[in-house]
Amino acid sequence: MRLRNITGSREFIAENEFCIHEPEKLKGCWKQEIFHNDNPIHLEIGMGKGAFLHNLAQDNPDVNYLGIEKYSSVLYRAIEKRVQTDIDNLFFIRFDAVDITEIFDKGEIDRIYLNFSDPWPKDRHAKRRLTSSQFLERYDQILSDEGYIQFKTDNRDLFDFSVETVEGSKRWHIDEITYDLHHSDQLEGNVMTEYEMKFTALDHPICRFVISR
Repeated sequence: MRLRNITGSREFIAENEFCIHEPEKLKGCWKQEIFHNDNPIHLEIGMGKGAFLHNLAQDNPDVNYLGIEKYSSVLYRAIEKRVQTDIDNLFFIRFDAVDITEIFDKGEIDRIYLNFSDPWPKDRHAKRRLTSSQFLERYDQILSDEGYIQFKTDNRDLFDFSVETVEGSKRWHIDEITYDLHHSDQLEGNVMTEYEMKFTALDHPICRFVISR
């Protein structure tokens, strides 16, 4: 899907207090420097317009939330919503997750959310998928020992690829899995994303897994 460019979005982001600039300088000290507490940090990669994180942050004030998004026009919308919200546990980073180990230290993140990620359908782009073995290696470096990853998608091909990648690894295992979340016994506590609302209304089955080490 082609993204609509928003004129001035980069400038808006650069000046906004809720978007973290030069995140490389915060590696190892996010809790102290940004959140000023010792609460766990939960991270969404490819957060889109941020509705999922906003809902989580409002419902869980004792958790610190960070959202990574590399597209300025999408991040702009998330920040617009954040400005209107009276919370202090949610910040954003405009960043390409391929370099995620440059901004987070070993064990610094307690949970990772991957929601409706770009499927990168061509085989030659497989390593760009956020559930590829290359990305799982990066997550392994930043996730705490008891941390886990939750992945949701409506794209069955991407989900099958992701399951095969996890099952083929020596480090990760699947704790929960469903191929139709909204007709399963795993729906309790589910927080829907904007895409999830759209696809569920169209009766598209939502696939979901939770993995840990």
